[in-house]
Amino acid sequence: MFRKCLILVFAVCLSCAGAATAAEKPETEAAETDAVSGASVMDYYGDFGIYGDDLMDAVNGPSGSYVVSTVNEDGTPQVGFFVYSMLKDGDTYYLQLGLAENQTRANLERTGLAMALYAANPEEDANAQYAVAGARMGLELVTDEELIGKLNTSGYDTAMFCEVKWIRSLG
Repeated sequence: MFRKCLILVFAVCLSCAGAATAAEKPETEAAETDAVSGASVMDYYGDFGIYGDDLMDAVNGPSGSYVVSTVNEDGTPQVGFFVYSMLKDGDTYYLQLGLAENQTRANLERTGLAMALYAANPEEDANAQYAVAGARMGLELVTDEELIGKLNTSGYDTAMFCEVKWIRSLG
């Protein structure tokens, strides 16, 4: 199982590096280059995508793999492997990240953007060797103090909240 998670993390690093870097480009270039929606012409795991309240329940459940990627100042990818939670306010979904003072937090505060991945653990049978069910999420940092206060029901000082701007299947 550890090997499968390690393979998944490596795949996310590779796939997120290009998409996250596009978010770092100047506004004029980013508007012309849409590396996220135009990067793939086929959605191989679309039938296994998890969305909406089902995704929130899965993320907040007891299992799965969690990854958040950001971009360092020099353009290199930064990937954090940790557990986050998902909540909903009205029709909008948010991820709550409990980040200490680290590079992922610094990048998120600097750019306001991140990508997250949730991969459900595969079923324990011979035909389900790899994680295919889950979601990739585009995130934007919440900076509105009133909204942060409303979302931070746990009262954690290190909590950061990101609005989920889009959701796609894993591949």
